[in-house]
Amino acid sequence: MLRKLYDWTLEKASHPHAEWWLAMFAFIEASFFPVPPHPLLGLMCLAEPKKAIRFAVIATLASVAGGLLGYAIGWGLYDTIGADLLRWLGLSESFPVAACYLREYGVEILIVKGATPIPFKLLTITAGFIGMALVPFILASIVSRSISFMIVGVLFRMFGAPIKRFIDKYLGLVTVGFVALVIAGFVAIAYLDGGEDQATAEKCAAATLEQ
Repeated sequence: MLRKLYDWTLEKASHPHAEWWLAMFAFIEASFFPVPPHPLLGLMCLAEPKKAIRFAVIATLASVAGGLLGYAIGWGLYDTIGADLLRWLGLSESFPVAACYLREYGVEILIVKGATPIPFKLLTITAGFIGMALVPFILASIVSRSISFMIVGVLFRMFGAPIKRFIDKYLGLVTVGFVALVIAGFVAIAYLDGGEDQATAEKCAAATLEQ
């Protein structure tokens, strides 16, 4: 079944309208959709390695545009849509901490956290809620999303054919390894955040909730 799903996705990734699907997923993920576009981007790069940079640029621009929608939700629709959306995404408890960090560090935290597995939509909605300056928000989003997507594009552009041959031969092992890396990444980020700044995060959350 895994092999059939892989082959089917590769076929769709090389579809004439695949770029529009990638742009749509990148756009909505930055504002409200829970599933990241990276798997589709990776498979599209596998299907056509020579277009990997192009795909990464499309994902980056669409994600920044979607981030503006997230910003608008936080800025003008938080009480009517934003709060329920964060609750549905399971991010309500993270919101006050994110708000405090964005107030404290601004562009810096947006760039650093936006390039990690931490949901970008949390940052975009929160940035709008706290009224972060729009131009710095856009510039930081471009840098953040470029890091996130261009790494994938560059790697597949440079090593696309060998990577594809390896995955074709060892699909099961690659899937297990990918899942393990994703889990390890989340654990590492949680550990680093907790180890370095747990007291600050708790203080931040308490101060934000009091406002």
